[in-house]
Amino acid sequence: MTKVLVSDTVDQSGIEILSQVSQVDQRVGLSPEKLKAIIGGYDALMIRSGTQVTSEVIEAGEKLRIIGRAGVGVDNVDVKAATKRGVIVVNSPGGNTIAAAEHALALLLSLSRHIPKAHASTISGAWDRKKFVGNELYKKTLGVVGLGKIGSHVAKVANAMGMDVMAFDPFVSSERALQMQVRLGSIEDLFQQADFITLHLPRTPETENLVDLKLLSTMKKNARLVNCARGGIINESDLAEALNTGVITGAALDVYAEEPLNTNSPLLKVENGLILTPHLGASTEEAQENVALDVAEQIRDVLLGLPARSAVNIPGLSAEIMDSLKPHLQLAETLGLLLSQVSGGQIQKIEVRLQGEFAHHPSQPLVVATLKGLLSCALGDRINYVNASLEAQGRGISIDEVKDEVSPDFPGGSLQLTAVADGGSHSLVGTVLAEGALRISSIDEFPINVSPSRYMLFTRHRDMPGIIGKLGSLLGTHNVNIAAMQVGRKIVRGEAVMVLSVDDPIPAQLLTSILSVEGINQAHSITL
Repeated sequence: MTKVLVSDTVDQSGIEILSQVSQVDQRVGLSPEKLKAIIGGYDALMIRSGTQVTSEVIEAGEKLRIIGRAGVGVDNVDVKAATKRGVIVVNSPGGNTIAAAEHALALLLSLSRHIPKAHASTISGAWDRKKFVGNELYKKTLGVVGLGKIGSHVAKVANAMGMDVMAFDPFVSSERALQMQVRLGSIEDLFQQADFITLHLPRTPETENLVDLKLLSTMKKNARLVNCARGGIINESDLAEALNTGVITGAALDVYAEEPLNTNSPLLKVENGLILTPHLGASTEEAQENVALDVAEQIRDVLLGLPARSAVNIPGLSAEIMDSLKPHLQLAETLGLLLSQVSGGQIQKIEVRLQGEFAHHPSQPLVVATLKGLLSCALGDRINYVNASLEAQGRGISIDEVKDEVSPDFPGGSLQLTAVADGGSHSLVGTVLAEGALRISSIDEFPINVSPSRYMLFTRHRDMPGIIGKLGSLLGTHNVNIAAMQVGRKIVRGEAVMVLSVDDPIPAQLLTSILSVEGINQAHSITL
């Protein structure tokens, strides 16, 4: 039975999902050393933000197949190390959306109406209504930096509140922005024009300290800034200076460069205009249950051999694509595995040519499936959709991807793989029939029509009388039964290929005998 380690506090609903298929051990507060010492016995690890999953932990996880972060980010997981080991990393990109968006809006309203200080004043016995005169959000300009799921929801609610919403997001088209009733602009324009600004960006080398004193100085003096995204996007020392010197009127933060907030932080020395909350963006009962369920379901599915919905280290391969392209991915993997066995020697380059209808499918998943098949003989269970591209790159295999919308022979399109190896170049063409069956339609440009089978024999020979008989006799002598046979040739008495589906693998001694038959130039035993 598989085992799952849960090393942070998660909602019980997630534990119940995992318990359906695995033994679940919940051990919260493990030291890095203890986690490293015990992780080798687990197939999956479920975490939140408290556990640091370092490369050392991943290396020690010999059985580890999946790491699930019950939250939006994966900042505390060494994704590169996981990818190298073939460990899937998943998160819950939508589970916190409403909670985080509503918290950003709550901070906007708290800033505009001085709610925290008004509350503190009232419970102290004061009744100073004039001191806490605020501002309305209606008809004010809200600048949204980042139009992902959370930023988009903030923009939607702000529009409903009568705000003028502008946004900066280099990955959102003008058509999409128009649908959202948002006008796009540069980040410089946004900071200059907005009355309120809310940040919804990941923390990356490009966004770290993005909001510094120089950018803050371009804001309106009465403008206010909110960050419920990631700590470190705002330079906290610069923000403290901007608030203390009146460069801007207010700011509200839920996230910090270092968490918990350092007691020496310059933010704690700001006297006016600053609201601080302890990373509460996802802290609703609904969000905690949503992310726990989402990630637990993904871990369960992977342990059952099914795809994960939100794998962050499988490029372009969502569960929806896996489902819709299942036979096409199977074809790509099968052809890749075949090609590795007929090529011989070290493969240096592979061309993946998507023809006809195949050219309209997402190409990256098909390339990844091809590489998984290509490397399976050498790496076995170590190779999967997570690390296939990385392993190919590490072996110096260059990949060319070609899209050709013409495929005259196959209404559903075709996939052609060509490999350049030490022993020369070889190519295979395959297609998916209407009912989902796979067909190999060409080997080294010789036309054939073969269904892939578990055990196969490929030969390259002269088209001459007696070859088929001699080969059949040899196989019979070794008690190898032929299930199907196809011969392909371009010209009579020229070169030809023969493909046999057999019930048993071809022994090495038999392969040597086949190669000794006059006229047979190549013979490859294939196992799929």
